[in-house]
Amino acid sequence: MRKVSVISHHILSPVAEGSCEAYLACMEGRSGVRLHEGTFGVREPFMAALFDREKIYGQAAGTGIEGYSFYETLSMLSIHKALEGSDIDPAAPDTAFILSTTKGNVELLGSGADVSLGASSSRIVSRFKPLCTPLTVSNACISGLNAMIQGMRMIRSGRARNVVVCGAESQGAFIVTGFQSLKALSPEPCRPFDANRCGLNLGEAAATVILSADEGPWEIVDGAIRNDANHISGPSRTAEGSFEALRHVLQTGLAPAMVCPHGTATLYNDAMEAVALGRAHLEKLPICSLKGIFGHTMGAAGVLESIIGMMAMDKGMIPGAMGYNSPGTEPALDISSGPVSVQGDCFIKLMSGFGGCNAAAIFKKGGRQ
Repeated sequence: MRKVSVISHHILSPVAEGSCEAYLACMEGRSGVRLHEGTFGVREPFMAALFDREKIYGQAAGTGIEGYSFYETLSMLSIHKALEGSDIDPAAPDTAFILSTTKGNVELLGSGADVSLGASSSRIVSRFKPLCTPLTVSNACISGLNAMIQGMRMIRSGRARNVVVCGAESQGAFIVTGFQSLKALSPEPCRPFDANRCGLNLGEAAATVILSADEGPWEIVDGAIRNDANHISGPSRTAEGSFEALRHVLQTGLAPAMVCPHGTATLYNDAMEAVALGRAHLEKLPICSLKGIFGHTMGAAGVLESIIGMMAMDKGMIPGAMGYNSPGTEPALDISSGPVSVQGDCFIKLMSGFGGCNAAAIFKKGGRQ
């Protein structure tokens, strides 16, 4: 089977710009989550990791990335940086683009702008002059990992040699008030998997990986998407879809050294992931939990957290889980509030989302370091 490597990556977040800088922020426990009052015109205060928009637009000035929406600007900046770290030609006939987002330009609703996801994806990639039509993945919170799995499949099937995968999300009143109506937001910094968790914090980010048939430092070995159709927003108590995704990637025969779960800090999502990991006999593996640093970045989460997972394995150190104090799931997971060492050459990324969708992928160190 054709290998699919990760040959370049980039993270743009309120915490730090650049993958190395973002990993360092994780290791130092620097969270981007802050209290926001009156932001987006939302009356009720909320905790989130949000960009300074003027700073991002200033960063884009003079680069040709001007006159676009905030979401589109984030995506272009991250893709540009990831391409700089590779030698691929974005305009080559064997290069494809996949964009991952849950909401795209939803903050522009009512403005008269075309907020369809396909239209925004076309605007984003037009700067890189591709010969292909971009693929857009919007599959709730598994979108980013789903997009990486789709990129892997495109390369294995021979449809592309290189695939640029960018996951991005900007927040707005529609998203914040929607989660407030679900009573899903925490009034304090979130506590994934902790006994006192009470909800999630939203986040903004753009993260890009370039997948290739060429040799690279990391390989995405396999991935699976499973939907148990449990509920429009509630996860399965038996974790059926998540467990089935895990079972598929474990058929590779690889022994993961750690797991990077979704870990939103909502009561039932964390409980469901713990059940899935227990059913797959993975509950004793070290956990890399990142929502306390970046917030829930939605369409960017799967890409961003996979990058941090690769960097953690390269360095042999997993960042501490911010907000974690005491076990709050059954079974209890191996989570530390401070950095812990880890030895091995592969890990699993796990995601879940509304509508009962679940995804898992297994990553392994490649031949070129």
